[in-house]
Amino acid sequence: MAFEAGQRGSLVSQINVTPLVDVMLVLLVIFMVTAPIIQQGVEVNVPKVRAAPLPGEEQQFVVSITRDNQIYLNDARLDPDELTQKLAAISAERPDRQIFVRADEDVPYGDVIRTMAAIKAAGIQNVGMVTAMPDSAAGGKTPARRRRSRGSAR
Repeated sequence: MAFEAGQRGSLVSQINVTPLVDVMLVLLVIFMVTAPIIQQGVEVNVPKVRAAPLPGEEQQFVVSITRDNQIYLNDARLDPDELTQKLAAISAERPDRQIFVRADEDVPYGDVIRTMAAIKAAGIQNVGMVTAMPDSAAGGKTPARRRRSRGSAR
C-alpha cells in the first residue's frame, strides 16, 4: 500500500494494483500455453449409456478402437499382437490391473470382441467398457460427460 498526503496533512491509503496485474498476466499466459495440451488423445465416438463413473486413483490403461479399426493403448498405436505383448508385460508386473476398452460405436462388434480376446490372451481378467452419458436435453444425441461402466471378460 502506498500512502499519500491528503488535505491538511492526513494520510490517504491506496492499493498498488501493478503486482496484481503482473500476476494475472503470468497466469493468463500459463493457461494459454497449457490449454491445447489438455485437448489431446485419440478421437473415438463412444456409445451413450447411463452408468455411474468408476473411481480411479492410479494410471488407467485404455485400449481405444477407432472407426477405421486402428487400435491404441492410451495414445500409442499398436496391432493386436503388439497389444497382447504389451498387456502381457503389464499383467506380469501386476495381475490385478484393469484395462478399459473404448470403441467407436461404428466399429463392428466382432472387432471389439477380437480386441477383448487379445486383452484376455495377455492375462488381463478385469476389462471395463468406456461409454458416454447421453445428454437428456438433446434426446441422447450428444454425450454430456464421459462415463465408465465396469465389466468383466471371464
